[in-house]
Parts: sequence; structure tokens; C-alpha cells
Amino acid sequence: MTSSQARAADPWNAYGRSRISDDRARGTAGRLYWDWYQRLGPGADVLGEVAGRTVADLGSGSGRQAAHIAGALGAARVLAIDTSGAQVARGRALYGHVAALEFVHADAASTLQAAPGGLDIAYSYFGAADFTDPHRLLPAVAEGLRPGGTFVIATLAHYKGGRAAESDVRPGTIQMRHDDGTTSSLHRWVLDTPVWEKLLTDAGFTDLTTDTVRDPGNGEQPPVATTLIRATRSATPA
Repeated sequence: MTSSQARAADPWNAYGRSRISDDRARGTAGRLYWDWYQRLGPGADVLGEVAGRTVADLGSGSGRQAAHIAGALGAARVLAIDTSGAQVARGRALYGHVAALEFVHADAASTLQAAPGGLDIAYSYFGAADFTDPHRLLPAVAEGLRPGGTFVIATLAHYKGGRAAESDVRPGTIQMRHDDGTTSSLHRWVLDTPVWEKLLTDAGFTDLTTDTVRDPGNGEQPPVATTLIRATRSATPA
């Protein structure tokens, strides 16, 4: 398969290309947002002290948030991990100049398991936590974090169409359109807050704090609520 064929078959290529103008307009010098539309709620303080720390963005897309953390917040090292080769290539083109930022084309869970205890902070902004079986991802995040490390999840509090989040660990399905005109299905985990809390606790996280950031939308954008969870890697194994 040629590189152009690989991009055409990549389910995130068309989506990522549609976000370039917005990423460029927002830049990397402003504040960090966690809500769906990136305009409400808390900022980088959710992550705790970032300067001098090792941070991983799980499902980083083009890496704009990771570039902000590496550049504006002074992290010692930021891993922007994504399974999409097209998105990783796009991120390197946009932000490859940012010191301390490293793009990793790989599966987040496998990457974290390969370097246990190597992270101070990990986060998923509508990323790997949305699109990876949590029974696999969350224990891997706990393994990748040092004891006392911080994990932050920003995820949909309900389906975009308004349907309530799942009350069990059950994924929904979304359709992704490819550049070659075909479509593919992806699992997306849209879970109720108590479900996330139990999964995190079972995986070895403590000191959970949760918040819901509600955006009423406008004439062109529907209302969307974001579940924001902050958890601490326990000092003892799960």
C-alpha cells in the first residue's frame, strides 16, 4: 500500500484535515480547554503541576493540545500518541518544531505497557479513552503512570444525538468516512459517570473528582455535555 493509499484508508485522515484551519486559528499559546467545543470550563490546572513533568496525550490527533503543554506549560517531555498515521504526520508538520514534543504512531495501551512507571501525567481529550476498550486501556494507563501520577479524561457525557450515556461497559458505533469514499465503523465508549468511576477504581486509581461541563450550543451547534474526570494512580497495585 502506498502512502497516499494509506492516508485514504485512514478513518481519521478526513476528520483531521477538516480541523486544520481551526487548529491553526487557535494556535498553541492560548489556554487549554477540556469541553467539546473548547470554550468553557477549567483549564490546565486540572493536570496539576506540568512544568518539568513527563506527560502523555492518549489519542492526540494533530497534537495541538500536546504542543500547548510542551511549549506554553513547560513540560519536560510530552508524548503525543495516536494510532492514525495521517494524524501523526499532520502533527509533525504543524508542531514538529516544538521542543519536548514527541509524536508516537502507536496504540496508547501498548505504548504505556512498554514503559511502566514512566509518566507523571496522562490525559485523553476525546481520544483513546473514547475509542479503546476501557478494560484494556485503563489498567495500561495505571501501569504507565508512576504511583501518585495524574490521569485526566474528557469524554462525552451523552451521545451527540442526545441519547443518554451507557449504564454498562458497552460501546456505541460511529461511522467514519474515508477519502476514498468508503466508510468504516468504530466503537466509541460513551459511559455514565458511575461506570467510569468503577472502571477507574478497579484499575487502581484513587482520589477521583468528576465534573460536567455543559455547553448549551447555538443555532448551528447542538448542546453537548462533557464529563471531566481527574484520578490519581494509587501507590499500591490494583
